[in-house]
Amino acid sequence: MKAAVALGANLGDREASLRDAVHRLGALGEVVAVSSFFDTEPVGYVDQPPFLNGACVVETSLTPLALLRGLLAIEVEMGRDRSHGIAKGPRVIDLDLLLYEDLTMASAELTLPHPEMAGRRFVLEPLAEVAGDWFVPRTDATVGELLQRLLPNA
Repeated sequence: MKAAVALGANLGDREASLRDAVHRLGALGEVVAVSSFFDTEPVGYVDQPPFLNGACVVETSLTPLALLRGLLAIEVEMGRDRSHGIAKGPRVIDLDLLLYEDLTMASAELTLPHPEMAGRRFVLEPLAEVAGDWFVPRTDATVGELLQRLLPNA
């Protein structure tokens, strides 16, 4: 199964953190595509450094929940503690499971597709590079079409 994962970092050497995370994702499956990295301004809590964002596609045999738990374990290994700090605040790494093929699900632990991705240019822009033609369940559009809706004068 193929899954789309968002990558983000705004502390330390952001690019090195994203590259390290991509490398670690190899333990969860085969990373088959990695986007360019994009400098982005923070959203929500804005009193923090800019982010570097990217996306990748992982081919995995893990279930969605096992993959999510693997992503969270990578965050912990890299020094992120989600139990402390400001929500949406600065972080050394952020890994979000966006899509898992065309699966839809909603549980206390995981919602697919990611419930906020359709409105986030910083997610859709890199994701469109590696999965632009993927149809996003619960929408009437592909990743690329969702991005076009967010772009000015699209």
